[in-house]
Amino acid sequence: MKPIKLSEANADFFERVFEVVRLIPEGRATSYGAIANVLGAKRSSRMVGWAMNASHQKDGIPAHRVVNRNGVLTGKMHFNDPSEMERKLFAEGIVVKEDVIQNWKVVFWDPIEIMNDL
Repeated sequence: MKPIKLSEANADFFERVFEVVRLIPEGRATSYGAIANVLGAKRSSRMVGWAMNASHQKDGIPAHRVVNRNGVLTGKMHFNDPSEMERKLFAEGIVVKEDVIQNWKVVFWDPIEIMNDL
């Protein structure tokens, strides 16, 4: 699968995604759909995934904290090493077994929480 490149057509949405991802607290994770929802683009979780694929071209974006709605590390193949995502999560205290975050309901961070703080 070819990585999605940042372009003028998708740069604004991707930057908005990156802003949300930078807010994910260490030791927590969220889903593509939760990010899409907070951006007012509820049906755009796939586009959020594309942004995460492109995030590896930028520094300071904790893409390892974004997984699918069930806590599965579906984006791991877009890291330089497929085990990098799990290693980064483990370093933050998140337990992963067979590519699934354990205790997902506790680890899950809903970015809608940031809206309450604004």
